[in-house]
Amino acid sequence: MARARSRTRLSREDWIEAALQALAAGGPREVAVERLAARLGATKGSFYWHFADREELISEALATWEREATDALIEELREVADPVERLQAGMVAGTELEEEEHPDVRLLPSASDPVVGDVVRRVQRKRLDFLAEVFRDAGFPPAESRLRARLAYSLYLGWFMQRLVEGSERATPRERAAYQRRAIEILTARS
Repeated sequence: MARARSRTRLSREDWIEAALQALAAGGPREVAVERLAARLGATKGSFYWHFADREELISEALATWEREATDALIEELREVADPVERLQAGMVAGTELEEEEHPDVRLLPSASDPVVGDVVRRVQRKRLDFLAEVFRDAGFPPAESRLRARLAYSLYLGWFMQRLVEGSERATPRERAAYQRRAIEILTARS
């Protein structure tokens, strides 16, 4: 949740973070300038100092999410030489966040929104392409690599969907590690 502030000067990043949290909580309709201003302890004037309109804020929030949660992570993972270790590092990075810190699954219901949907589809495509590349690097043929990429992404999204359904009941470190380990074993098994 965005941090409350007294009438101090907010940065563009503060507004973007608040918008991303609102998008994750309820989609584009939750990104209301007055509501965000109240949550941040700011005025609407602060918002208009940084953004021309609500659409610009939503676009910037989504671009930040794409850049930080996809592009930067993919670049970091590409530095891991062994493809199985790369896959494992990605699974760990993806499942270590707590559900409320992670907007991915919460943005999916907004995929029908023209702005959100374009970004969600692009992010999914980037992630699936990267995962298919990892499986090809591990020696799987192209068609099998694409299939395993979808399975890996489904395991990642499924983890968060299950966590959302379970609500406040947190996964223990042991449960999380067991899920990560077994997912990699299944995904990299050879017939």
